[in-house]
Amino acid sequence: ACFTNASSNRTISGDVIAICYASKDPPVMSATRLKSQLMTASEIDRTLVRLAHEILEKTQDHDKLAFIGIRRRGVPIAQRLAAKIKDLESREVPVGILDINLYRDDLSTVGDRPKLNATEINFDVTGKDIILTDDVLYTGRTIRAALDALFEHGRPARGQLQIGRAHV
Repeated sequence: ACFTNASSNRTISGDVIAICYASKDPPVMSATRLKSQLMTASEIDRTLVRLAHEILEKTQDHDKLAFIGIRRRGVPIAQRLAAKIKDLESREVPVGILDINLYRDDLSTVGDRPKLNATEINFDVTGKDIILTDDVLYTGRTIRAALDALFEHGRPARGQLQIGRAHV
């Protein structure tokens, strides 16, 4: 069930608020503003299928293919693309998780003790065609740090970058 304040006389800063719940009765919680929706679930799914097809077309040896998601928001993209390829080709594609915190060039401004998360790459990256995924590209500093971190784990044969969106 979806509830919106558009039918009431009340608005908050001119934004329409839509809240959707699994049950008919809304839980007691604060309202979330819905400013815009970039893509629907089906549009996201179609985009992932299209990207998976492109990756498969551009990869000569599918046995060498692997995804590495930059922790945090690049990981779900890598996992979903690997799942799409499994659906399309009945082929498991390894997925790794890369923590770049120690490789950032602004590490000194983060604080005395930066929060470290585990890097989980359970396969050899040497000789692989690595698809490095992240959610956004802005200055390229995250990607530079990711490449430095990745090369600590081996030397891929080829690397590609898959970004969810870019700031221009």
